[in-house]
Amino acid sequence: MKKFSWRILLLWTLPLLVVGFFLWQGTFAPATESLGGNTANTRMTYGRFLEYLNADKVTSVELYENGRTAIVQAIDPELDNRLLKLRVDLPGNSPELISKLREANISFDYHPVNNDGAIWGLLGNLVFPILLIAALFFLFRRSSNIPGGPGQAMNFGKSRARFQMEAKTGVMFDDVAGIDEAKEELQEVVTFLKQPERFTAVGARIPKGVLLVGPPGTGKTLLAKAIAGEAGVPFFSISGSEFVEMFVGVGASRVRDLFKKAKDNAPCLIFIDEIDAVGRQRGAGIGGGNDEREQTLNQLLTEMDGFEGNTGIIIIAATNRPDVLDSALMRPGRFDRQVIVDNPDIKGRLEILEVHSRNKKLAPEISLDAIARRTPGFSGADLANLLNEAAILTARRRKEAITMAEIDDAVDRVVAGMEGTPLVDGKSKRLIAYHEVGHAIVGTLIKDHDPVQKVTLIPRGQAQGLTWFTPNEDQGLITKSQLMARIAGAMGGRAAEEEIFGYDEVTTGAGGDLQQVTEMARQMVTRFGMSDLGPVSLEGQGGEVFLGAGLMSRAEYSEEVASRIDDQVRQISEHGHNLARKIIRENREVIDRLVDLLIEKETIDGEEFRQIVAEYTEVPEKEQFVPQL
Repeated sequence: MKKFSWRILLLWTLPLLVVGFFLWQGTFAPATESLGGNTANTRMTYGRFLEYLNADKVTSVELYENGRTAIVQAIDPELDNRLLKLRVDLPGNSPELISKLREANISFDYHPVNNDGAIWGLLGNLVFPILLIAALFFLFRRSSNIPGGPGQAMNFGKSRARFQMEAKTGVMFDDVAGIDEAKEELQEVVTFLKQPERFTAVGARIPKGVLLVGPPGTGKTLLAKAIAGEAGVPFFSISGSEFVEMFVGVGASRVRDLFKKAKDNAPCLIFIDEIDAVGRQRGAGIGGGNDEREQTLNQLLTEMDGFEGNTGIIIIAATNRPDVLDSALMRPGRFDRQVIVDNPDIKGRLEILEVHSRNKKLAPEISLDAIARRTPGFSGADLANLLNEAAILTARRRKEAITMAEIDDAVDRVVAGMEGTPLVDGKSKRLIAYHEVGHAIVGTLIKDHDPVQKVTLIPRGQAQGLTWFTPNEDQGLITKSQLMARIAGAMGGRAAEEEIFGYDEVTTGAGGDLQQVTEMARQMVTRFGMSDLGPVSLEGQGGEVFLGAGLMSRAEYSEEVASRIDDQVRQISEHGHNLARKIIRENREVIDRLVDLLIEKETIDGEEFRQIVAEYTEVPEKEQFVPQL
């Protein structure tokens, strides 16, 4: 801020100094320097001066400015012979005047031109151009520090990759946990760089590219940092979006410059993060693709595996959208390996928690294993954020160490959002309580449903109440009975509203549940073959339109099949709805007791919930792990 204020002050002061200097130079300097400080009261014409000279009224004459100006002392008879000092402008050189002055025996003196005036005049003429050049240099230097600024007009084609001769990222393979398979693949790349003779001796060649594929937050960039830290070779890192500019040909030029620098420092590593920004499929858009991006991709393809080749350069790229990448970029010879970096399993989550808890102060009762089982589906970034949120809550509550209470609240915040203000007693709170207990009772009494973790009336995010279900294990495959159980559990809230308050009193709170149910039912019909339509897949996995591809394509099934799909989706949803209403009707007594308890305590733990339900009906046994929080 101080530097910026100084620049503003300078920009305001310079014009004022220039104007003041010229005013002084043009107004004051000539008058004082050229006449040596002499000033005359009045001016006299040259003719009048000659009359005074002929009448012997002139007493002395001083010549200035090479004889062009004279200061004359004369006696004026009209003013009682007062001695006056008058200024006379002489007509150029007047040699006869000097003769007349000598003949009249009048003292005169000649004052040569003072060179200081010429010097000041020269400086005055130079000050403005110098200040103008200095200001332009100042602005040019300032703009050169701005990425893409005018000062870098000649550097558009230069690569913006960050270069480190020995990358000191501070991350090693020991700091990366939960993705052992990916680490093993990439450790071979490090060995290739450090000991290439082990592989070349048996005819193996170094891989040209490794593509890290996985959801956001799973550690792709962290793995690249670990490779850079372990390899000890020159390391270039750049984002895919940094290649493409608004000017055609800039991206291709940057690719060429990047690989030129890499060849000069081979063997080396190049890491391109979010490569899908530049590596998308060519010609997939309506009316043609983006010429600049496609030229950049073409240049990248050529540099990776073109006519010349790039011996000793390994390219590591990361993306969470492998489906949009160009097929030419994915082939062997360019990206020889595709390493899947997926969300960690329970063992991986435990290892990640151990890494991120190194600098956290944990209470003795903290069980990282319980936290790992409590967080299925969490990525490495989610787990790091979880422990950080728990540490923030601990500091806010003025505790000395993180306890399971902070962990539990942090999990809720990461999944559902910030905790809101609890509802006041009233009809709305009771209705929400019946809605949430409806979810929980249906999920508890259906065998194939996940066990209840807890039921709460404390608002989080946009939800006024929440029912948490914890899967028994990381489920890679889901059975039809599990899907049907989840559909019935999701319909439990709407079923409770209908059974308790009547159909006319149902609320909009089930909007998200109905959307989830419809999506699951449609996938059962169109993707998983779990309906009367038989074992057919009628839709692809991705419902997104990519660059216009698919907008003009025909439907994958006829209108008759589309009608049957809608019927099957409706039947599955209604089956889950009817099952949920049946469970609510048969267990009304325990539901009323649970609602009264929930309104009183605002949160019921899953174990306590099951114990109360077991007093009224038989609870099917489920393989479950409920951590003691």
